[in-house]
Amino acid sequence: MSAMAIFPRPASPRSALHDLWSYFRAQRPHKWPILGLSVAITWLIIWVFVLDANTNTMPTRNQIIYVQSWDTNRSDAAIILQQKMELAKREAALETKQKEMQHVADMFGIDWREDEARNRSRRQEALKQINAQLDSRLAKAEAGQQPATGAAQP
Repeated sequence: MSAMAIFPRPASPRSALHDLWSYFRAQRPHKWPILGLSVAITWLIIWVFVLDANTNTMPTRNQIIYVQSWDTNRSDAAIILQQKMELAKREAALETKQKEMQHVADMFGIDWREDEARNRSRRQEALKQINAQLDSRLAKAEAGQQPATGAAQP
């Protein structure tokens, strides 16, 4: 085999160009809208690839990250009280988000009330246990902070 043809035997680049040229010379009413649509779709696909190539690839400059800092002498009781406040904030945010999702479920006709009642009772039980655990830790921390009454300090 001396040379393999790229195109099948009946087709050649010259005949393909001749077919394309004859298509453009012919007077067809749908020729230009189809040509415009095919060019627009091709450029849309290329444009999407170009945009996707730039997504999340550029380095971020001067990114500021805020970190909450605490006093190093903070007591265990203050830490536990902060945990209790954050737990209450988290529950309030969860309730707000659930109300939004319930509104969406109502719009789509999804029945959520049975699941919500069951999950609410589970969550309240879990919160009760977490708060009891935090209260016991708080009581231990506050008891550990009080000075001992047995020995007098000079």
